[in-house]
Amino acid sequence: MKIVELIRREMIVPALVARDKPGLLEELAAHVASQNAKIDRTALTRVLIDREQLASTAIGEGVAIPHGKMSAVSEIVACLGRAPGGVDFDSMDGQPTFLFFVLVAPENSTGAHLKALARISRVFKDAEFRRRLLDAPDADAMYRVIAEEDAKY
Repeated sequence: MKIVELIRREMIVPALVARDKPGLLEELAAHVASQNAKIDRTALTRVLIDREQLASTAIGEGVAIPHGKMSAVSEIVACLGRAPGGVDFDSMDGQPTFLFFVLVAPENSTGAHLKALARISRVFKDAEFRRRLLDAPDADAMYRVIAEEDAKY
């Protein structure tokens, strides 16, 4: 599975403004909902917050993968956000989180959802990939970084 199969350029937010976990989840949910008429912003915010209450989706090294399932979607919807100053997201390593890859899967999804999570986790473990995303000047450049990484596989 390639990340470019999951995300569109307009689903990349290069400069998130929220500075705390609830605000950041709300900001990401608002962006996803603004690009997908099937998704209600408030409902998605609640899904993401509920998932975070189970355990933080911050996987360390400045990366989090907030995710959840909604009956409103028929295929995986993805969004990548970048918080230039970093946010305390209760990361496993105790460090600020800068990159947030949101996944919203259909309610009955299992295989595709897990494959997407595994692929994203794997690619975001690459320090050079993360650095290039953090250094990219805008959403277009961030998308190019993703496409270039995908081309390796």
